[in-house]
Amino acid sequence: MAAENYEMPRRLWQHPNPKSTNMEAFRKATNAKYGLNLQNMEDIQKWSVDKLADFWGDMFETVGMIHEGSYTKAIDETARMDSIPDWFPGVRLNYAEMTLFTRGPVGPLDVSTIGKEDSRVAVTCVREGGSEMYDVTWKELRQRVGHLSQALRAHGVKKGDRVAGVVSNSAEALTVFLATVTIGAIYTSSATDMGTKGILDRMLQIEPTFIFIDDAAIYNRKRTDLIPKITEIVNGMAGVKAFKGVVSLPRFKEPVDITSVPRCQTLATFLSKATTDELVFERVPFRYPFFIAYSSGTTGMPKCIVHCGGGGILNAKKEHLLHQQIDKDCTFLQYTTTGWIMYLVQVNVLAAGARVIVYDGSPFQPTPESYIRLMGDLKVTHLGSSPKYFAELQLRKIAPREITDLSNLRLVTSTGMVLSSTLFEWFYDTGFPAHTQLANITGGTDLNAALALGNTMEPLYAGECHGLNTGIAAEVYELVETDGTPVKGRRCALGEPGELVVTKPFPTMPTMFWGPKGAKQYFDSYFAKYDNVWTQGDFAMFHPGTKGLVMLGRADGVLNPSGVRFGSSEIYSILETHFSTEIADSICVGQRRPHDLDENVVLFLHMKPGQKFSPGLVKRVKEAIARGLSKRHVPRYVFETVDIPTTINFKKVELPVKQILSGKKVVPSATLRNPEALEFYYRFVHIEERDREGSARL
Repeated sequence: MAAENYEMPRRLWQHPNPKSTNMEAFRKATNAKYGLNLQNMEDIQKWSVDKLADFWGDMFETVGMIHEGSYTKAIDETARMDSIPDWFPGVRLNYAEMTLFTRGPVGPLDVSTIGKEDSRVAVTCVREGGSEMYDVTWKELRQRVGHLSQALRAHGVKKGDRVAGVVSNSAEALTVFLATVTIGAIYTSSATDMGTKGILDRMLQIEPTFIFIDDAAIYNRKRTDLIPKITEIVNGMAGVKAFKGVVSLPRFKEPVDITSVPRCQTLATFLSKATTDELVFERVPFRYPFFIAYSSGTTGMPKCIVHCGGGGILNAKKEHLLHQQIDKDCTFLQYTTTGWIMYLVQVNVLAAGARVIVYDGSPFQPTPESYIRLMGDLKVTHLGSSPKYFAELQLRKIAPREITDLSNLRLVTSTGMVLSSTLFEWFYDTGFPAHTQLANITGGTDLNAALALGNTMEPLYAGECHGLNTGIAAEVYELVETDGTPVKGRRCALGEPGELVVTKPFPTMPTMFWGPKGAKQYFDSYFAKYDNVWTQGDFAMFHPGTKGLVMLGRADGVLNPSGVRFGSSEIYSILETHFSTEIADSICVGQRRPHDLDENVVLFLHMKPGQKFSPGLVKRVKEAIARGLSKRHVPRYVFETVDIPTTINFKKVELPVKQILSGKKVVPSATLRNPEALEFYYRFVHIEERDREGSARL
């Protein structure tokens, strides 16, 4: 999209009173303190990354960080980013302490007091479709965390040890997380629906002392006994010296019998060793580890990404205050498993004093309307969702605003994959109330932060991330191929697609990758392409008219036929707009085998039940892509597929398919929900033969 040849996207939303927002209060306070003349969101974001020490130092004081010790400067701004610089040296704190208690916002942004009074509801637990629901007050949550943290100590768990959860989204899982961090240990979690191999691929690397595992699970109204999985995990951990055993968490009122499982005890037995429920927080350095996430790579062993508590909680509180306006009067619902980084986002919200709803099960059971009615009944103000969920609602012709009262719903965030312009427009034209802000956010597992999220000061346009995150220097660089030696990057012009990068340090940078090869993995993952610049791995551009960030897909999935670069999301957008009644899903990848002089773009279509793949459909698809984008965007080959490979969080994965089509043998990662789907694509390595068998071709 050249800067001189573009169409303005449709304007969809504007805050009714930008002058009343916390971001406006921050703008005025910053201008007064530093003698500046910041006028808009672009000015604010630029200042926040040009003056990292000032911005993050101000945020540290503003959001009320509970800590001991002091610092002279938030960061040494002369330090190279790839040196992984320290932040707030001299400060000691505890993530769990700031989640369970607060000093409250201070200074010019003291817009409300964070309420964590004992009698207030901290967490509302909801089982699939509202079949079971109960509240946990702040007092109860603190008692639970205190009791379990003392039990962990009594069982010999200490600062720096790892504790894991294989758990559903529940109050029990939350208690394990916060109790672990309370004593300075490091927590990690996986969803109960992950396969045993995937769990062991993680556990064998980080060597936890204990693994807390639900004894049962429920999804799509089907209850699953997890005792066989627990047994397999215990057996798989046999060679790990640090591992002391498994603690089974009762998922239903009646615990499952665990007597057949070796090295396993019930939660009640584990807790009986504690003599008190006193909360004693182990305060640790700002950059000390508290949580291990895992790369969402679709081949090979997962990388163990170690995040720090200080950076995580400071950035979260900043996002809550400035970008999302989350406070004690808010109710937050994020649909997530415990194996996704959005689970950590959900836990972070407790630090704002908001009521958090933890939901376990399918959002479509017993009916799709059940989950939607919960939003209204519980007066949800902030909803976390995904393009996949919106697409399902659109497909089923379900409009949430017609089902329940969503007058309280202020903000909906969408992440996990690219949100098409079509779904942006469906959101406002059909799905949700006009007053609700839709924030297409990006960032995730590697960052433990957003690169772009909500913006209360400026209009929202279809197809864009609403605004860049303050304090994080996100830019778009020209895509390059390197031999492993980092090169000096070039910033793309407006309208020019390229690689999403971060050019300056930020406090949520991982502290390290766990394991003996961690340092090399860390460098290779983020700094091997551009000198002293973090590579995020996404393909994006800044719109020449709005300057908004437009996500185009994963950088490793960039399509590049005859030197024309574009993202697969552009193809998906056309299909969603024109073929939603015929095509259920699709995957578009590049193929370049060793003998190919150019890249072939290959599109696979997964048809809806009752719909037929035909040469006529292929012709219409190609014509729509040529008309909506250009002839250069038209796939060379179009085939029908039996399944689309996705992660367990339903993210479409293109790279393994691209590698297979290009002649490589792929070992599926345990992060894939349906690894068997990859087998289908091996038949297209010799694509010309398949084409002669019946695919339409330009």
